[in-house]
Amino acid sequence: MGQRLVTMTTHTFTLIIDGPDLQSDELIDDVYEVGCDDALIGRADGIQYADFDREANSFQYAVLSAVAELESIAGINVVRLADAGLVSMADIAARTGRTRESVRLLIAGERGPGGFPPPVTDPRSRYRLWRSAEVAAWLRENLNTLLNDAAEDHVRAAINASLELRHHRAHLNDAERSDLRALVDS
Repeated sequence: MGQRLVTMTTHTFTLIIDGPDLQSDELIDDVYEVGCDDALIGRADGIQYADFDREANSFQYAVLSAVAELESIAGINVVRLADAGLVSMADIAARTGRTRESVRLLIAGERGPGGFPPPVTDPRSRYRLWRSAEVAAWLRENLNTLLNDAAEDHVRAAINASLELRHHRAHLNDAERSDLRALVDS
């Protein structure tokens, strides 16, 4: 019988962490012992993070296994992926090789077929953000243009939504949790 080869890819991502200092003498060895020998732990502006270069057969498995391993350390809570799957107008321009003005005209419907995805932030704001996956789909379907690094954006967004829900769930009463569960399941 032939053997089936599983292709492993190195996935790069950053997790934002709440809890005790993982760089402390007491915990630094724990990080490696739970399986996170592929992570670099750091802190910026009081926010603790772990940069991973993890081999796995999928991005989702790479992230979820890292979350489980880190959270097996007492007091550690993974808050979110640093990359929320959101892009600014400047990000869209850089990732497509267009100018910011060209992207602005697409967004405004003054160029292209119209129907650019709406921003997820206040549309009147000077600093608007869009879901990368929606922008990538629109560009591919309407302009035959690829948005670099968009392949895992739906997974990123779903993981972040799950981590956010988990965080906020603790502050909700039973009825509110039930209502939200019904919303998610619909």
